[in-house]
Amino acid sequence: MSISHERIRPRGTAVQSSRTSAVATLAVVSPTAKLYEQPAVERVSTLELFFDLVFVFTVTQLSTVLSHELSWSSLGHVVLMLGVIWWMYAGYAWLTNAVSTRGVARRAVLLGGMAGYLVLALAIPDAFHGTGLSFGLAYAVVVIVHATLYVRLASDRSAEAIRGIVPFNLLSAGLVVLGGALGGTAQAVLWAVAVVLEWITPRLAGRGESQQDFEIAPAHFVERHGLVIIVAIGESVVAIGIGAAGLDVDAELVLVATLGLLLAAGLWWAYFGADDDEQAERALTAAAPAERPWMALHGFGMAHFFLLLGIVLIAVGLKKATGHAYDELTYGQSLALGGGVALFLAADVAFRRVLRLGRSPHRTAAAIAALATIPLGAEVAAVAQIGVLAAVLAVALAGERVGSPEAMG
Repeated sequence: MSISHERIRPRGTAVQSSRTSAVATLAVVSPTAKLYEQPAVERVSTLELFFDLVFVFTVTQLSTVLSHELSWSSLGHVVLMLGVIWWMYAGYAWLTNAVSTRGVARRAVLLGGMAGYLVLALAIPDAFHGTGLSFGLAYAVVVIVHATLYVRLASDRSAEAIRGIVPFNLLSAGLVVLGGALGGTAQAVLWAVAVVLEWITPRLAGRGESQQDFEIAPAHFVERHGLVIIVAIGESVVAIGIGAAGLDVDAELVLVATLGLLLAAGLWWAYFGADDDEQAERALTAAAPAERPWMALHGFGMAHFFLLLGIVLIAVGLKKATGHAYDELTYGQSLALGGGVALFLAADVAFRRVLRLGRSPHRTAAAIAALATIPLGAEVAAVAQIGVLAAVLAVALAGERVGSPEAMG
């Protein structure tokens, strides 16, 4: 099977041409008609959503690692794995933002990348205890598929930009494979080097000039990242169901499950509730073309890494609390729960700052308050900490809404 070398038009170009023809035809038929031309917007395809569902399985597997052994070393392993995994997920989001997923050959190759992610996810639980090489080889497949599609199918400008990134991605994949083969301390060191190398790559490739040559379609880009966040938040609800497996549906379970759902709803509210996704789209659209890729990297790449890590930690805490609502958590479990919420909010504040969506004092205060709930879970009860965290989010976000110009106007 070969991939077409045809360079695709930027998203929306073909639609623009056909729409222009339609407008011209209508003008001839009815010269007095008042015509309104709306910009075409390319939405996320169902194949991309399918890809995201496979990707989010990796998030579930990362929470499984911490659920099995909640320790600082396990957290370090999760950070390293999420670092390389999220880097390449972001790469695929940039890919499908620039390249259409239409066409059998393209979809088939993209499914190969999805298969790589699935195998990688299956290797996550024991990646530092025997399946590291499988993780590394699957990761190499993900990298190669991404590079092949991007270089061959993107516009000339974006293809030239990705050529500056590809050698670093291949080098990082090689480090992950080598680390997985060696195991032990060498694995941790090599994977840490791979993570650092990947995230500084935009500064290294062409001395930073390659990054600004990427073309970003704001509407599609914002929607794609929003979808992966909402699906990941949904995984925190799934964690409640996993923790409840085999338990009687009594008042205790109903209470902790409901509070857990309210906490997840608070995360949704923080990210989507104030139409921040629409504001983010407008901010990217308004940015200069050379600035837009940097905003995308820092806001949707780096900040979203910490949003996802926060969700992973929250899922671990909720899973541990379910079925033990009236019991005290260990300090590690309570830290995962309160720290996860604090990390999510801090990352959200950073995201809003990068995209210039306004100051977020209420969210900053809520992040500090979330950390203050840690003794509550460890000394009182799990349900008490979850309830207070949900209340903290509700009060902070409602207070932010009341003080907004829209509410006052």
